Amino acid sequence: MYQFLLAAHSLIRWFVLISIFCMLLKVYHGWIWKKTFTKFDEILSIVVLRITHIQFLLGLSLYFISPIVRYFLNNFKEAVHIRQIRFFGMEHITVMLIAISLITIGTEKSKLKKTDIEKFKTLSIWYSIALFLILTSIPWQFSPLTSRPYYRPF
Repeated sequence: MYQFLLAAHSLIRWFVLISIFCMLLKVYHGWIWKKTFTKFDEILSIVVLRITHIQFLLGLSLYFISPIVRYFLNNFKEAVHIRQIRFFGMEHITVMLIAISLITIGTEKSKLKKTDIEKFKTLSIWYSIALFLILTSIPWQFSPLTSRPYYRPF
């Protein structure tokens, strides 16, 4: 179960990144060129929201069954001083929770805006901050915090 969830979480990360990136291209274009906020834009924001929520649920499931997190929680005083253990036990989940909250808030706030430009602007700002946080908290192969493969096979 753990290996399957880890592989799924690794795979869906790419869908999250691609969907947020595509959404940002769309909303910045709409904001800068003063386009009309269409039904497609609304659907795309909901798709991004759903993909990120699915990823969060997978990550949360992993958090509760991960041997790394179990070690972190059972040996907190020592584990908090070990970079890789602390990253997965505390930092990764906290920053990702904040990023997903920003995406959720941004999506909901955009629905309340009256003009198309305000909708695009709202999504642009909230999604940009969320993407920045996500990119800084993914355990990339080149990351100084912790190193994991770009994709884990099933």
